[in-house]
Amino acid sequence: MSVNVKPLADRVLVEPAAAEEKTAGGIIIPDTAKEKPQRGKIVAVGSGTKDEPLTVKVGDNVLYGKYAGTELSIEGHDYLIMKESDIFAIV
Repeated sequence: MSVNVKPLADRVLVEPAAAEEKTAGGIIIPDTAKEKPQRGKIVAVGSGTKDEPLTVKVGDNVLYGKYAGTELSIEGHDYLIMKESDIFAIV
């Protein structure tokens, strides 16, 4: 899916993964107890900075901090926009 948003400099646009619906033991988690996802897929990247090019690319699955990024909604889909430094790892 492509979006018409181009992040600037070292920022990336991430589509968060869906929150877990069940525990490993099969217990259904109610909406009020669901954790914010901490992984997602890169859907758009900025051009980097002069001194530091970006290391992530569109399509990468990444892990990020629980409170990283700014939430935004584009065409009915929820995304996070964050600096590349808020990303912990590519998985």
